[in-house]
Amino acid sequence: MVESIEIRHEDKTLPGDFYSPTKRNAGIVIFVHGSGSSRFSPRFVAEVLRSRGVGMFLLDLLTPQEEAIDESTRHLRFDIEMLSQRVASAIDYFAQDNRTQGLPIGLFGASTGGGAALLTASLRPNQTATVVSRGGRPDLVPVPVLQSISTPTLFVVGSKDTVVLELNNQALNALGSKEKRLQMVEGATHLFEEKGTVYVGLFRLGCLCWVVYVGLFRFG
Repeated sequence: MVESIEIRHEDKTLPGDFYSPTKRNAGIVIFVHGSGSSRFSPRFVAEVLRSRGVGMFLLDLLTPQEEAIDESTRHLRFDIEMLSQRVASAIDYFAQDNRTQGLPIGLFGASTGGGAALLTASLRPNQTATVVSRGGRPDLVPVPVLQSISTPTLFVVGSKDTVVLELNNQALNALGSKEKRLQMVEGATHLFEEKGTVYVGLFRLGCLCWVVYVGLFRFG
């Protein structure tokens, strides 16, 4: 069952949809959207994790007023410092909530949200168990910050997204984490928007294998 939760950050109220973990040892994934997407965008990823009992929180990082401004200026979606601070507030919320206190928390970011997720991991290193970045923009994170991150991280990039693929390769080399991997999805472009299910299926499988690999979620 979905629960509507509002995250307070400074003078802003950010709405989100929370799905409680359905398995005892499962953690929570916070979805970090980027490039103008909303909490309704990553449903296909949420579905596969949800089917394994993983909890998740789909959060709108911009208020409706900010969304309207960003449609014209397009600058807020690239303000990963602001976005990461808001994600950190969401982490703090679940770290203090009686129902979720002590559960591992992972971050899933797409496009500019991938950069925001990495920056959040640097802000909350002890509370962030893993980061998955889909077609992310880790180049928005300063190299010294990348070098300081020890969080297990998976970069997923389409093979045809050549510019972003190179940016992710550079970030992979700079990242301080000992547990890091880049998964290239053959034939896919930036956010795997091709028709059909092949790329989506590969992406789902990669994400699922990663969260199991790093031990964030234990099924069984």
